[in-house]
Amino acid sequence: MTELKPHAAHWGAFTAVVEKGRLTGTRPFPGDPNPPALLASMPDAVHAPTRIDRPYARAGWLAGDRRGGTPRGGERFVPLDWDEAVRLVAEEVARVREAHGPASIFGGSYGWASAGRFHHARSQLHRLLASAGGFTGQVTTYSYAAGQTLLPHIVGSNAMIEGPVVEWRDIVAHAKLMLCFGGLLLRNGQITAGGAGRHEMASWIERATRAGVKLVNISPVRGDMPDFAGAEWLPIRPGTDTALMLAMAHVLISEGRADTVFLARCTVGFAPLRAYVLGETDGIAKTPEWAAVETGIAADRIAALARACVAQPTMLTASWSLQRAERGEQPFWMLVALAAMLGQIGRPGCGFSFGHGSMNGMGMARSEIPSLSLPALPNPAQSWIPVARITELLERPSEEYDYNGHHLRFPDTRLMWWAGGNPLHHHQDLNRLLRAWARVDTVVVSEPWWNSLARHADIVLPATTTLERNDIGSAARDRFVLAMHQAVPKFAQARDEFDYMADIADALGVRDRFTQQRDVPAWLRAIYGRCRDNAVRMGIDLPDFDTFWEMGAVEIPPPERAAVPFEAFVRNPAAARLNTPSGRIELFSETIAGFGYDDCPGHPVWFAPREYLGARLAARFRLHLLTGQPATRLHSQLDQGRVSLASKVGGREPILLHPDDAAARGVREGDIVRVFNDRGACLAGVRIEAGLLRGVAVMSTGAWLDPLVPGEPGSLCVHGNVNVLTQDVGTSRLGQGPSAHSCLVEVERWPGDVPAVTAHRAPEIG
Repeated sequence: MTELKPHAAHWGAFTAVVEKGRLTGTRPFPGDPNPPALLASMPDAVHAPTRIDRPYARAGWLAGDRRGGTPRGGERFVPLDWDEAVRLVAEEVARVREAHGPASIFGGSYGWASAGRFHHARSQLHRLLASAGGFTGQVTTYSYAAGQTLLPHIVGSNAMIEGPVVEWRDIVAHAKLMLCFGGLLLRNGQITAGGAGRHEMASWIERATRAGVKLVNISPVRGDMPDFAGAEWLPIRPGTDTALMLAMAHVLISEGRADTVFLARCTVGFAPLRAYVLGETDGIAKTPEWAAVETGIAADRIAALARACVAQPTMLTASWSLQRAERGEQPFWMLVALAAMLGQIGRPGCGFSFGHGSMNGMGMARSEIPSLSLPALPNPAQSWIPVARITELLERPSEEYDYNGHHLRFPDTRLMWWAGGNPLHHHQDLNRLLRAWARVDTVVVSEPWWNSLARHADIVLPATTTLERNDIGSAARDRFVLAMHQAVPKFAQARDEFDYMADIADALGVRDRFTQQRDVPAWLRAIYGRCRDNAVRMGIDLPDFDTFWEMGAVEIPPPERAAVPFEAFVRNPAAARLNTPSGRIELFSETIAGFGYDDCPGHPVWFAPREYLGARLAARFRLHLLTGQPATRLHSQLDQGRVSLASKVGGREPILLHPDDAAARGVREGDIVRVFNDRGACLAGVRIEAGLLRGVAVMSTGAWLDPLVPGEPGSLCVHGNVNVLTQDVGTSRLGQGPSAHSCLVEVERWPGDVPAVTAHRAPEIG
C-alpha cells in the first residue's frame, strides 16, 4: 500500500511517497513552478548506510583522554545504551557548569537544521542549555555576518539584507537597469530556511527581462546569471567590487551627476566620502582608470556604467557572497553610498538591496507576520561570540578581542555540543580548527549520519530525520505554513532531540522548565496557534490546527501593494527618521569612526585584500578560488544522495577551471588534481568552463571531509572539502565575519593511483 505524506525541507515542500515503511520517492508541491532536483536524494539520505543506529562514545574519551589529548577523528567508537548516554552527557554538563561556569559550555549548532520549526535542533539545544544554567552561543550568521553588523549603523536595520527587500514586482514594473553584483544565482533560489511552497526566482527574472529591464552580471562567473536573462557579463576580479563602485562614484561626482539634493536631505557624511573618492585625503583619485587596474574592467566601460545608472530608473543589488571576504563590510557600505548618489532610494523598484540572488523568497511579496518558531528561553550566562570565531574561541581562552565596538573576552571552553549544524563543513581553515578541536574536554554531537562532525565527537547521539517525526515548516521569506507529517518509522534507536534532551533535562533537574509540561502534539498546536493569533491581528484568517494539519499547507495571502523600502523616510526624513544616530543614511558613521578600527574606518574605502589576484602571494598561488553553495545538495546535507554523487568527477568534488588555466597546468577535463595552498590540500575532479574570468577557479562547499589519515590535522582531503583551503580571518574588527572568498590556491595534476573516498562509510565500531 502506498501512503502519501505532506512534508517539507529547506529545498522545498513536497509529498513523501511511502511503501512498506520506506520512503520510495517524492512529489513536488502543487503549483511549484521550479521544483528542486534535490527531492530525488531524499530516500538516499533517510535510508543511508551512514545512519547512526544508537549512541556511541569515543574509546579514548571513555578511557580518560580529554583536553589536549589525542586529536579526534581517528579512533574507534564504543556502543552505549541510551540510559548511559543520557547520564554521561548530563554529568558532563553539570561538571563543567559547576567547575568552570556555564560560559564554558559552547552550544554551537549554527547551521541548517530541520526545516521543522519545533524539532529545530539548535533551538532545542539552546532551550535545554538555557534551562540548565546557560551557555555560550553565537551571534550573526555565516551567510552575511559583516553586512548584518554594518547595516544597522548606516541604514538603521538589517531589513535590506534579511527582508523585506525591494520587491520583484516593483522591479519589473519600474526599473530599466539592474546591476547585480555577484549575479542572480538560480541554485540559491532553490533554498529557503524553513521550507518553501514556491520557487519563483527564475520566474521573476524572466518577467523582468520580458519587461525590458537590462540586467548586468558583475561577477567572475558568467553562470552566476541564467542564460535566458540575456544579461551583459562584466567579469570582475574577485574582491574588487568596492573599487568598481568607488570609480563609478568618481564619475558621478566629477561630472556633476550625483543627486546633491537627495544627499543633503537624506544622508550624512557625503563630504568626507567625496574627498576620499576624489583623492583629496590620500592622494589617489578613484578614477575609472585606477579601478580598471584592480578590477580588470575597462575604464570606459566603468564610466559608461555610471552614466547609465543615473540616466534611468536603476536597481542595485549585491549577493551576500560579496561580504564573505576580507573587509567584506566595504562593498555593502559602498553600494548604499552609490545608490544614495543616484538619488533613487525610496522609489518603487529602485535603490538598493542585498540578496536577490542569494535565497528563495528575497524580493517576493509576503505579509509580514512572524514565522513559526520554538520560543527561546533567556540565556543566564549572557555569553556569546561572533558566529565565525569558533577556532579563536578554542585557541585563545580568556583572551580579549574586538567586535562591533565591544571589547570582549573569549570564555574557557570545556564542553562543545553540536546539534543540527556541521562546523567541519561551514567553517574555514578546517585543519586549524581540528588542531584547536583537541583543546576541549568533551565534544557532544547530535546527528542522524556518520558525517565528519560525528566522527570527530566524543559522545554521539543518534537523531531522527525530519521524515521520522511530525513538525511544521515555516520560513520568514515564504508565504506558506507547511504541515510535516511523519512518513516513516524512526530508524533503529534514533530519537528526536526533544525526546532525549527532555531526559537529559530530567537528569539535570530542569525537565519541566525545558518541556513546559507539553508533549510534541501540544507544542505543535501551541506554536501554530501563536502564528494564527498574529495573523488575526493583521486581518488574516488562518484555519484551526486540525484543519491545517489535514490540508497539509495554508497560504498567507500577499499584500496588494508592494512594500517600498525607505519610501516614508524619503518623503519626510524628519518625520520618518531611520534608527541611526543621525536619523538618516550614514555615508560617514561617527559611531564606527569612534571605534578606532584601522580595518573599518568611518566611511567606505578600498582595501587591497591580502589574498586576491593583485596580491604578491598570487606569484605562488595563481588561482583565486571561489567557494559557493552547490546545486546538488544543501551545504553538506544530501552529499550522500544520488544528485550529489552524480555530480562528482571520479568520486571527487568538481573544480571549474578556465580552459587557459587548465592548459597552463597540463590538466584536462576529468583529471583528478590536487588543489593546495599553505593551509591545506584536497583532491578535486576537473571540469573545463569557459564562462570564468581567467585566473578564477570555482568549487562548491559541502563535500564531506575525508582526510587521507583520519585524526591527523593537515592530512589531504581526498574527497574535496574546500574549507581545508579557505582562510579563517575576520572580515574586520567591526563585523568579524568569515572571509572564505579571499582565497588563493594552486592546482596540479595528481600523479599515480587515487586514494579511495571513504566519507560515506561508517567508522570503526567496537
